[in-house]
Amino acid sequence: MVKYREAVAEMINRNKELFSEFDPIYKCFAADQKSGKAEFDEVGRKIVRVIEETENRLCARMEGSGRGNYSTNLAEKFRQEVRKIFPLIDLVGVTISS
Repeated sequence: MVKYREAVAEMINRNKELFSEFDPIYKCFAADQKSGKAEFDEVGRKIVRVIEETENRLCARMEGSGRGNYSTNLAEKFRQEVRKIFPLIDLVGVTISS
């Protein structure tokens, strides 16, 4: 398995409880983006923090070894893999105006 996919799977396995809590909240928000926004943001911030920590661990060694360009590509592939599971994750903390 590719490293970034392994990282996503490991991240979810390590934080099963948090992701299990977020999944129904996410589905509710995906169905109606106006209702449940506060709860989506609250739990979503925890999810985003976990995603960022995992991404940092995944890419940290690359940047130190002078492979920063590869690290950027790896981070983007990691984020795309996360977006396959939660396409609206980038809306955590974003104000939606009518």
